[in-house]
Formats: sequence, structure tokens, C-alpha cells
Amino acid sequence: MTRSAVDALEARLNEQGSRHYDVIVAPVITEKATLAAENNQVVFRVARTATKPQIKAAVEGLFDVKVDGVNTLVRKGKTKAFRGVRGKQSDVKKAVVTLAEGYKIDVTTGL
Repeated sequence: MTRSAVDALEARLNEQGSRHYDVIVAPVITEKATLAAENNQVVFRVARTATKPQIKAAVEGLFDVKVDGVNTLVRKGKTKAFRGVRGKQSDVKKAVVTLAEGYKIDVTTGL
């Protein structure tokens, strides 16, 4: 391979990797998400515009695992009062990712 071909390939791989980080925002670490981990499921906060195929590709690319399925949900923002000032929390999209047998993601260690 020529040097320019290698540079182009590296740029494309870096671009795809950065797109994965744009799709997956953060892992959800709650009691319910910890219980889901026993069933080979991991919960992530994802971008509002992310689709199921994008989420699957991002998880497989970032963590080197095989994904069986992706379920998504949108938690609507709540209206809250803090010190007498009313505000609205943002809507949050979550993805429950089911991993294939034999694969595991430990979200407490980081990437």
C-alpha cells in the first residue's frame, strides 16, 4: 500500500471511531441497569438521533462484542422545581443492548 492509501484508511477509521463516541453518550449505572447486567444486557444513554443499527455498530466497534439486539426508549423530561424556580429536564434516549452468549461489558472500568 502506498503512504497516501494508508493515510486515507487511517482517517476513515478514526472518523468511524469518533462517530461511535457521538452515538454512545454514557453508560447508565443504576440498580435496574445492574440487574439487567445479569441477563447479559447493558444500558447506555445515546444520542437522540441515534438509530438501532447505529447503536449496534457503535457498541460492537467500541467494545469488541457481538450484539444480539437493541431496544430503545425515550424518557420524557420532567418539570422540576429547585429553590422555587421551575425548570424542565431534557428528554433522554436510552438503549438496552443485549449481548450474545459469552460476551460481557464491564461499564465500571471505563474505556
